Amino acid sequence: MIPHYSSRHIIKPGITGYAQVMYPYGAGAKDARHKLMYDLYYIKNWTVGLEFKIIWKTVLTVLNYKGY
Repeated sequence: MIPHYSSRHIIKPGITGYAQVMYPYGAGAKDARHKLMYDLYYIKNWTVGLEFKIIWKTVLTVLNYKGY
């Protein structure tokens, strides 16, 4: 079990997220820990600016065909 993993469920899931745009797809426990780090950062440091950054990075990912 990964410590603090359940903290991710404090917020509702959306179409995209900070972990999704900052870290590539991963299937292992190590990757889950890295994505959790980004999720917890998002929860603790949420701002409108961070939200726009996520949206912008999502648009760039889609337009550049770099989705994982």
